[in-house]
Amino acid sequence: MSVGRFKAAFFVALGYSVADWEGLATDLRGHAMNNEAVGTEANEYGQKYEVRGRLEGPTGRAAALVAVWIVLLGEDFPRFVTAFPGARRP
Repeated sequence: MSVGRFKAAFFVALGYSVADWEGLATDLRGHAMNNEAVGTEANEYGQKYEVRGRLEGPTGRAAALVAVWIVLLGEDFPRFVTAFPGARRP
């Protein structure tokens, strides 16, 4: 099973679908707004941030999620990079 399929299965289990990708995008932005962003890797492209917290899907089922965002050099807003199942920081 590829990584992409694993992530897709994770989000489907929370009640998201390809047809409602906007709902997932909205919830990922909410996840970033409601949880602490911690700077991780800085490179020639910009500064990456990791956001850990719970994401509740449309069905009410929730799971721990790690979302990665980047602020590119010369920009002042974050761009979504990836998200995957994960635990909260200790």
